[in-house]
Amino acid sequence: MQSNKIIQKTTFYFFLLILLCIWVFPLLFLLFSSLKTRQDFFGNPALSLPTSWFWENFKEAWARGNMHTYLKNGVIICGLKVPLGILIEALAAFAITRLNIRHSNKVFMIFLIGMMLPMQAALVPINLAMSRLNLTNTYFGLFYVYLGFGIPFGILILRGFFRSIPKEIDEAARIDGCTNWKLFWNVILPISKPAIATLVILDFLSTWNEFLLASLLITEDKMRTVPAGLMNFFGDHGADYPLLSAGVLISVIPIFIVYLVFQKYFVEGMSGAVKG
Repeated sequence: MQSNKIIQKTTFYFFLLILLCIWVFPLLFLLFSSLKTRQDFFGNPALSLPTSWFWENFKEAWARGNMHTYLKNGVIICGLKVPLGILIEALAAFAITRLNIRHSNKVFMIFLIGMMLPMQAALVPINLAMSRLNLTNTYFGLFYVYLGFGIPFGILILRGFFRSIPKEIDEAARIDGCTNWKLFWNVILPISKPAIATLVILDFLSTWNEFLLASLLITEDKMRTVPAGLMNFFGDHGADYPLLSAGVLISVIPIFIVYLVFQKYFVEGMSGAVKG
């Protein structure tokens, strides 16, 4: 019996080690590539250490790649979309789970239909609509579309977490004189910090890394976000991979900061959403 447990534990850690290697490999490749010259990159194996640590790639990527502009645009879009999107999703999930509205499950299913619509199928009508409304090359045009595509997933997560909160809390709050708004703002939202933090991480990540809509609706260089801006490192005769790797590492910094701030709630928020 003891030997079976040892075998199971060994197998488990072996697979974890394999997953770790799979996860670490692209990071090491990216890091080593960003510190190589072009000659070093093409003349040596992918995971070989740089022959000389060429830190100038980061400085050149920042200046030549116009990274400060793309980072600013990405922060503005995420700063608008993520908080407002989560507020709308929380209000919708609260109404579905706590207000006893009629046909709440059907309303929830209507929201979920939004997750079934492939983004690619909506590209032409989105482009036509944004062009006619003169919203191309604007923050609002991109923010508006991101908001629409992100709401169904947010409602799915928050509905699951809100359903796991006992209804007795609502009854106690109403006895103390709480209105629906106070119940939502002062009771349900504070309890739901893990789910909200999870959504902040996932929503920020998906919005920050989105490329297709950003390249479709934004054509002016000064309005581009990071993923579309990184295309500047691709030229007519190929890509400057060391500079591209340095640019990608620079673009990861905001995501890393957001994850560090909210990561302690991440697992708890996902488990609560699944249970609900």
